[in-house]
Amino acid sequence: MYLCNVLIVALCVLWLAGTAAADTLRAGALRAGVAKTDITVDEEGIRVNDPLYAKALVLDDGTTKLAIIAMDVTAIGGIGEIGDEFLPALRERIEAELGIPGRHVLVNASHNHPPGRLLCDGAEQVERTFDAVRRAFESMTAVRVGAGAGHEDRISMNRTLRLKSGKAWTIRHTNPCPPDDEVAGVGPIDPEIGVLRVDRVDGRPLAVVYNFACHPYLTVPRGGVTADFPGFASAVIEEGLGDGAMALFLQGAAGDITEILYKDVHRPRDSEPLGRMLGLSALRAWRAIQVKDATLRVVSEDIELPRKADFDERIAELESEQAKLLGSLRGTSLNIKTFVPLYIQYTLDPEHPAYYSYRYLQSEQLGTDELSAIDAQNRAHLEKYLANIRVMEKLARIQDKIATLEKHRAATEQAGEPTLTTEVQAMRIGDFVLVTSATEMGVEVGLNIKSASPHEFTFIAAYSNGYIQYGPPASEYDKGGYEVTECLLAPEWQAIYEKKAGELLDALR
Repeated sequence: MYLCNVLIVALCVLWLAGTAAADTLRAGALRAGVAKTDITVDEEGIRVNDPLYAKALVLDDGTTKLAIIAMDVTAIGGIGEIGDEFLPALRERIEAELGIPGRHVLVNASHNHPPGRLLCDGAEQVERTFDAVRRAFESMTAVRVGAGAGHEDRISMNRTLRLKSGKAWTIRHTNPCPPDDEVAGVGPIDPEIGVLRVDRVDGRPLAVVYNFACHPYLTVPRGGVTADFPGFASAVIEEGLGDGAMALFLQGAAGDITEILYKDVHRPRDSEPLGRMLGLSALRAWRAIQVKDATLRVVSEDIELPRKADFDERIAELESEQAKLLGSLRGTSLNIKTFVPLYIQYTLDPEHPAYYSYRYLQSEQLGTDELSAIDAQNRAHLEKYLANIRVMEKLARIQDKIATLEKHRAATEQAGEPTLTTEVQAMRIGDFVLVTSATEMGVEVGLNIKSASPHEFTFIAAYSNGYIQYGPPASEYDKGGYEVTECLLAPEWQAIYEKKAGELLDALR
C-alpha cells in the first residue's frame, strides 16, 4: 500500500511538472519556422537571371501566431502581376488551414519591377505562397530573437530634387533631369537597416528579417527576370550565415528613393554590387544583436484616407505653364546636326573655339575682329538652341504629368467615393516592431513614424497588405514632383495615417 501511495505521488508530481512545462510553452516559449517557394514565371523564352521567391516566417509564442511573407514582386495588388484578390484569398486560406488570423499575416512586396512578365499565374501565386507558409508552420522550432539596426548610405538617394524656384523635379527615365543651375538641393534618405535576428535555441541562425528603404529597378546587365538588389542582398546574407538560414527582405518607405546610379549612362545597369553592399551591411548589424526569449503582439485597423480632388485645378496650372513655355520658343539657325559639333567645339575651348590660339593672337596683332565676330554669332545661336531644348524638356514633362492626372481623375470619378479604405498593421516580435502601409510611402513620413515611436527598434514596412499608389509628404503637394502627381490621396492623408500608426504603436507597449 505504501509503495502504491508513493507511486501515485510521483505520478502526480510528473503530471504537474508536465502541465507547468506545457503552460510555459503556451505562455512564453517562442517557436518559428521558415520556408520559401519559387514564384517565377514558368514559360519558355523568358530569361530568368535569378528566381523570385515568396518567403515565409511563421512565429508562435503560445498565445499569438503571426506570419511575415516577403515577396519578390512589384506590389500586393494594384499594379504588376499580383491581383487584388490575392491577399484576401491567401489570408483566408492561412486562417482556415493553419489557424493564423488573417490580420496577423503581413505580406510585403520588394517592389522590383524589371520589364516583362515575372510571375507564375494567379492561382499558382496563391498556391505557392501558401505552400511556403504551410511548410514554415509545420517546421517550427524553439527560437530566441533579437532586434538591431545597421546603416547603408552608399546605395540610395532621394529622387525628388529641390529646385531654386521652390518646385520639385523627380529623377526618372521618362523625363530628363533639370538643368544643373536650377537645382538647389536633394531630399533626405533613410539609411537605417532594421534587423530581426531569429536563432534556434542551440545558437544556429534560422532567419534574418531586414528592412531597408530602396527602389529596386536597376536590373541586371543581360536583362531578364531578377529580384534586383534585395535578392542579391538576401543571397549574401544566406551564404554568410549558412545552416539553412533564410533572409527575408521587407521594403521600407521608399516612394521617393532611387539608386544613386539610376541615370548613369556610362556603365551597364547592374544591381548586384549594390545588393552585395546591402547584404554585408545587414550582416554587420546582425552580428551585434543579442537574442533572448520574446513574446508577440499584433494589432490591425482599417482607416479611411481622403482621395485627391483637385485634378482640374492642377491640370489647369500645368496647361497655363505649358502655354507660357510654348510662347517662349524662338526660331533658330541651328538644327541638331549643326548644334552638336558646334556645341562641342565651343565647350572644348571657350576662349579659342574657332581655331588654334595663334590665329586669335594674329588677329589681335592686326587689329581685326573676324574671329571674335563669328564667335559672338555662334554663341548666340547656341544659347537660343539650348534655350529651346530646355523648354522642350519641360514641355515633355508637363505633357506626361497632365496625362497622369487625367488618368487618376477618371479613376477617382469611377470609384465614386471620397475616401479610400486601407489597412494599418503593427506587430512586435520581442523588441523588433513593424508598422505597415499600402502606399509607396515618402521617406519623410517614414522617418516621422520612427522618430515618434515609443519603441527603440521601429521600422516601416511599406508596400504591404495591398497597394494604393504613392503616399508623399503633405509638404510636397504644391511642389509638383512625380510622386504627388501619381498619388491618389489628398495631402491630409499623412496626418490621418501618422495618428493611427502612433495609436497602434502605443498599443504594442
